[in-house]
Amino acid sequence: MTDAPPDEQLPPGAAPPVQTGRKEKSRGSFLRELVIIVVIALALSFLVKTFLVQPFSIPSESMENTLDVGDRILVSKLTPQHSPLHRGDVIVFEAPPSWGEMGPESTGLKAVVKNGLEWVGILPAGGHHVVKRLIGLPGDNVVCDATCADSGGPLKINGVAINESSYLKPGNAPSGQKFDITVPANSVWVMGDNRGDSWDSRGHDNGTGKTGSVPMSDITGEVVAIAWPLNRIQTVGSHPEVFAKVPSP
Repeated sequence: MTDAPPDEQLPPGAAPPVQTGRKEKSRGSFLRELVIIVVIALALSFLVKTFLVQPFSIPSESMENTLDVGDRILVSKLTPQHSPLHRGDVIVFEAPPSWGEMGPESTGLKAVVKNGLEWVGILPAGGHHVVKRLIGLPGDNVVCDATCADSGGPLKINGVAINESSYLKPGNAPSGQKFDITVPANSVWVMGDNRGDSWDSRGHDNGTGKTGSVPMSDITGEVVAIAWPLNRIQTVGSHPEVFAKVPSP
């Protein structure tokens, strides 16, 4: 006995008809759902990158040993927009015009795809973004005198010597060049942890602090953690103890 209506019963040896409509409908439904999932994922990634956290990659040795070449870092977008900056913060910023060209622009279809994926937050950004440690806040007088430049003595901020051994790459002096600058309003003075291989505020300054300092409006955010590779996963500290005795300007 069968449940099928008499007109749907097949004669002996006959093959059932191929029901293409149901399969095509199922395939179309799957594709629509896949597109919706991808769009939602891209939208969420864009929102996270825009307002909360953005990934970046480390292309150079200037922040060793805090950050190594190839590290993938997470940058909080809440600083400085919604929380204050502090001396010692590791920050990512767009190189200001006073720093000149930072390298050749990518071209072609590959560059378009890469820039698009960076824009939505799928790929870690790079390009003209720079990562350094914040040393001087607006109004700070940052000095490397002859003792500092010639004998490896400490930097001084607002007249107080600081001990940077907790984050400087071993074997590096605080600075190999003299400077005596005052950080302009709404700007910060930045230096790499690998001082002997870091083209930072020192190398772009005209001796006044105006061209080497980075405007706060160019700051993307604060580095909060290394997310990749697995053996490098860790938070990135600001070492507030280094600057604890530095007075306000």
